[in-house]
Amino acid sequence: MNNYYEKAISLLKDLIAIPSISRNEEKTADLISAFLQSEGVSVSRKFNNVWATHFTNPENPLVLLNSHHDTVKPVSSWTLNPFEPLEKNGKLYGLGSNDAGASLVSLLMSFLYLSKQKNNKYNFIFLASAEEEISGKKGIASVLDDLGKIDFAIVGEPTGMQAAVAEKGLMVLDCMAHGKAGHAARNEGINAISIAINDIKKIEEYHFDKVSDFLGEVKTTVTQINAGTQHNVIPEICDFVIDVRTNEHYSNKEVFEIIDKILKSEVKARSFRLNSSSIDENHEIVRRIKKLGIKTFGSPTLSDQALMNFPSLKIGPGQSGRSHTADEYIYLDEMKHGIDIYIELLNC
Repeated sequence: MNNYYEKAISLLKDLIAIPSISRNEEKTADLISAFLQSEGVSVSRKFNNVWATHFTNPENPLVLLNSHHDTVKPVSSWTLNPFEPLEKNGKLYGLGSNDAGASLVSLLMSFLYLSKQKNNKYNFIFLASAEEEISGKKGIASVLDDLGKIDFAIVGEPTGMQAAVAEKGLMVLDCMAHGKAGHAARNEGINAISIAINDIKKIEEYHFDKVSDFLGEVKTTVTQINAGTQHNVIPEICDFVIDVRTNEHYSNKEVFEIIDKILKSEVKARSFRLNSSSIDENHEIVRRIKKLGIKTFGSPTLSDQALMNFPSLKIGPGQSGRSHTADEYIYLDEMKHGIDIYIELLNC
């Protein structure tokens, strides 16, 4: 296995050295394609999504091994060069090392290993997807129809190699409270800010009935507000934004309809496409995870799982708390452990 570990570290260093901010992943897509081809693997590509397949038997279940190669922009507080891989004290520093480069290369090496094993009960597709950080339309959503019928997916994200068997969805609501303009010195007009404040209180106090064992309640948070043109004019418009994190018991559309009914403000959803996801606890891969003693949990953060219409779970090396932070890093041992666990889960 040492050869796979070494290749994983080398490839991750090469990926870090190439900026791959969402929508600008061409060069990392080129790198991943070239690496797979150098390993004798046939590669497919659409936009900046790269995938490879291995079929042992057409009757076997098809498993998608997916992680992403795009990154967020580096925050201003980096003390290191985010695009210069630095190996120090058992850590590898660099933008995307933790989210989700380590998962990506670990799944890739697992795919290469598993493709050399005879009589495996699964067929595999390895997919390095683009635009995950922005849930972009040229990311995984653009290629799922090209992959065939997927039976289940392993999604690589930093979870400390614990298994997220449920994941919250995301919906962003743009709200507009309508009032009537007037002079602030006189008792006239209808203050849109007051209407918005009342609606915000309703959101803060409302509790959705269906609570998830893994994900808890649907979470609503007002994150932006804007109103007014000058100090002496009663504002006729107040805009505010609600960040909504749904559990698997509600579709985003259902939550929207509930919120729309309880608020006086006009409510518009930017999208309904990023729904919550979960996998049945009796699914064969979940049973295998439990047999290996791997902890299961519900994840509050979003991934490409939100766009998958088949069973999936999220598991990968690293820690979610390191993602999108300055001086991001991955422990090299975490990657090795990740490769071992992926292979143990799927080598059957």
